[in-house]
Amino acid sequence: MLKTIPYDDAVISYRTEGNGHAVVLLHGFGEDSRIWDQQIGFLSPHCRLLAPDLPGSGRSSFWEAGNNAGIDGYAAILHSVLQQENIRRCTMLGHSMGGYIMLAFAEKFPELLDAIGLINSTAFADSEEKKQTRARAIETIGDYGAAAFLKTTIPTLFATEFREKYPEKVAALVAAGSSFEARALQQYYRAMMGRPDRTGILKSNPLPTLFVMGTEDTPAPMNDVLKQTHLPDKSYIHVLQGVGHMSMWEAPDALNNILLDFINQS
Repeated sequence: MLKTIPYDDAVISYRTEGNGHAVVLLHGFGEDSRIWDQQIGFLSPHCRLLAPDLPGSGRSSFWEAGNNAGIDGYAAILHSVLQQENIRRCTMLGHSMGGYIMLAFAEKFPELLDAIGLINSTAFADSEEKKQTRARAIETIGDYGAAAFLKTTIPTLFATEFREKYPEKVAALVAAGSSFEARALQQYYRAMMGRPDRTGILKSNPLPTLFVMGTEDTPAPMNDVLKQTHLPDKSYIHVLQGVGHMSMWEAPDALNNILLDFINQS
């Protein structure tokens, strides 16, 4: 079911499916809630799923007032969505940028969470080199537009073998990103550049914590993520062989089972 909520100057769209314990799925940069379609279909008989479109993604309008709000601003929007749905406790899982938002949410609203998960994501802040890369990307998006930028960027998120074997799936994700406005992608990059290191949240938070990583993931390298897995009191660690940054598409069956096991155990 599609629903909306007004927030400042934006209208936020989100999907709800299933019943029972609430599980929130947060998409990443250059995506929308449809990235979780295969997981929603698999998990909806077992729990109540909520998958928002971040402002400027999917069916959600651009958030003009959010230009200086950063990752914490997206977490505040998510809090409003949970309030509208009367969700008092949930499991929250974030892919890539969605993981950054999940950690910001955990810092601000820990009482609403009973388990968290980083899917191809990290608690580390951007390095100076990464910030410079994002700054150049902001300029490129301004010069050539969002669609052209995503056409060259999205394929690099997949493992080489998958990209060569399933070019039509990569092309489908590129096509899905054709509706993005340049200003939305630029806002995301600025928010990611400004986020702090949140490894302290992993260390201080007693919640069960899921880590899913791919051996071929470049944006969230496996070795970087492994350095964080000892921080929570209770970690669930899964390494997907031959998988890049897009485990939802590259290894959907494996990820589905990992998520269901984690939801049931936590």
